[in-house]
Amino acid sequence: MSLAAVLFDLDGTLIDTAPDFHLLLNQMRQELGLPALDFHTVRPWVSEGAAFIMRQGLADLGPDPATLEHLTNLFLDRYADNPAQGSSLFPGFLPLLQLLEANQLPWGIVTNKRRRFCAPLLAALNIKAGCCICPDDVRKTKPDPEGLQLAAKNLRVLAEDCLYVGDHVRDIEAGRNAGMKTAVACWGYIPLQENPKHWQANILAANCQELVDYILSLRI
Repeated sequence: MSLAAVLFDLDGTLIDTAPDFHLLLNQMRQELGLPALDFHTVRPWVSEGAAFIMRQGLADLGPDPATLEHLTNLFLDRYADNPAQGSSLFPGFLPLLQLLEANQLPWGIVTNKRRRFCAPLLAALNIKAGCCICPDDVRKTKPDPEGLQLAAKNLRVLAEDCLYVGDHVRDIEAGRNAGMKTAVACWGYIPLQENPKHWQANILAANCQELVDYILSLRI
């Protein structure tokens, strides 16, 4: 394989956004007279999206569907207003991105996070990807390969010459469906009941350094 580009999922792979979702959920729970939830309880929910976070996070309230939809929209509005209160790049990613750029290896983001939330988050953290593909840009989201194929096209590389890194089984499925090499970000929001060894990725990276080593091995 001639590695031509590296693509990343966003939440749970490139950026640790769980602190913001945990904070907002507990603020809402407090307003509803509910006790706070532990961070480690909320963290694995983040890769499943806001609707899932709210459904799980307000299960003890037992809201009807209309009320849950209203609260979820309120939650999303609040998140859009300030998506980077506690979010940051995962450890090791700043030097990794600098390494990619120093070696003229383009990189991009393919996420199921809508641009309404993605753009201000990246701007707040001063992250400038070669491309950022959101659900707004495609007809089908991951695990469909459309977004990854579009990212490769935008970076002017072949999909089969890309590596896709993600922390959810749909990320690995999308990468494989696009003909890309895949890497599991084991530092991400993987539920305890999930076993990434079953996802058929090319590598399970325990930390950023293992991901760096794998990228360098593909460049040799």
